[in-house]
Amino acid sequence: MLIDELKKIAKESGIVGAGGAGFPSYAKMTDQADTVILNCVECEPLLKLHKQLLASHAEEIVQMLDEVRNTFGAKEAVIGIKSEHRHTIRILEEVLKDYPKVRICSVRPTYPMGDEVILIYEATGRVIKPGGLPIDEHVVVYNTETMYNLYRAVHLGEPVTDKLVTIVGEVERPVTISVPIGTTVGEAVLQAGKLTVKNPAFVMGGPMMGRLGTENTVITKTTNAIIILPEDHKVVMRMNKNLELERRRAASSCCQCRTCTEMCPRHALGHPIEPHRIMRAAANHDTSDLSVYTNTAYCSSCGLCENYACPQGLSPRSVIAEFKNGLRAAGIRGEKLEPAKTAADRELKKVPVARLKARLGLSDYDVPAPLTDETPDVRRVKILMSQHIGAPARPVVTEGSPVKKGQKIGEAAEGLGAAVHCSIDGIVEKVSDREIVIRKA
Repeated sequence: MLIDELKKIAKESGIVGAGGAGFPSYAKMTDQADTVILNCVECEPLLKLHKQLLASHAEEIVQMLDEVRNTFGAKEAVIGIKSEHRHTIRILEEVLKDYPKVRICSVRPTYPMGDEVILIYEATGRVIKPGGLPIDEHVVVYNTETMYNLYRAVHLGEPVTDKLVTIVGEVERPVTISVPIGTTVGEAVLQAGKLTVKNPAFVMGGPMMGRLGTENTVITKTTNAIIILPEDHKVVMRMNKNLELERRRAASSCCQCRTCTEMCPRHALGHPIEPHRIMRAAANHDTSDLSVYTNTAYCSSCGLCENYACPQGLSPRSVIAEFKNGLRAAGIRGEKLEPAKTAADRELKKVPVARLKARLGLSDYDVPAPLTDETPDVRRVKILMSQHIGAPARPVVTEGSPVKKGQKIGEAAEGLGAAVHCSIDGIVEKVSDREIVIRKA
């Protein structure tokens, strides 16, 4: 298959990164890559769907991975996966006997090993320059569900209409299910049985990099998990914090111990991220060295600094995020820099996921959430036109018109964009530039 053909299929099928920011997958397709990495590390505590999906559909995913490698003209493909996922690794080892140019990179179960910059270093020994992209080092990274979606589009002609979601926490029956895109959190959670707490909070995604939602939040192409926690749980409380108060706490309490910087995974790879300096500058309104602020652009927002490293419970990541958002709004991007030398003690600074779970108060919630064939029978979906980095899709249906599952309802915008498809059979109830609401017929 030619790259242009694969790009067209990916764009028209609405395939984007199935997690994180949702980068349109076709935009990564190039003949400049010599390595394609499948990211199955899934380092956020409590998330399970990638290793489950890979174990269940290893043949299809590995086949597609090798086809992508071949289409790009890359020398090898690498599957990054935690060493503790022995069941999935055993299945992969059998499948890979037929794919000599695909290998497994077994990594320690540490956080944030799933960060593509970290995984690229583990798998290839290459350091992505601060401000650079994986392709600068001739690497392309896709996650497991994205590769499976690409298989379905190429071999079955199926666009992206559903999303695998792990539902865990304060529920009767933790589970991983396939959910029609546009389903509400409340409807999805019903598949996990009764809630086991009176005042639930809904964490969308992982406890480190996720956000708080409500029962009315809708599932998108990037929703990996719904974690139900008591509203007074420490993870929820930190997500609800007052940023102005956190700045004042930084001014009064930060002792400049440097623990946040010393434990920063990107800093250990030579990136110029120094949270302790940002805290000092922000606390004292010090603008004598503007690089302290512009260097926030290189932060991955993994959250280790504030959720694990800081002995005083301060919030470097949140302070950094405020400056990052300001830079982004002003159209300022971090320049591509040469990294400093990788820290000699980097291995000793890795944070075990088990210890992180304990620190977050989540160990008791780390229970099986089996992947099932269950799908919510929803009566209405609200499908957002923007579920990815880039321009929103443009609606191509009108109110009152009948639609079928898999039908394109949003055309990919020019430039960076992706198409959007109907997730159920029904009637279009509402159309706007932001969303399309479909009622089941």
